Amino acid sequence: MKVLLRNPKRELEIEGPMSVVALLKRLDLNREAVLVIRGDTLVPGDAMLDDSDTVEIRPVISGGGG
Repeated sequence: MKVLLRNPKRELEIEGPMSVVALLKRLDLNREAVLVIRGDTLVPGDAMLDDSDTVEIRPVISGGGG
């Protein structure tokens, strides 16, 4: 699968299928700190990703209220 990462911006090819949780563990990313997006859809942690998928991993951005 194609994995697009931000911060720093890079693109990886990872063999699937695997769950979102397994992918994040393999990339040493904290599940609480990132969003996994396939197409225009947020993907839950227990979802399976196929070899043909393209996913984007974005950091969660929290803004302060004022």
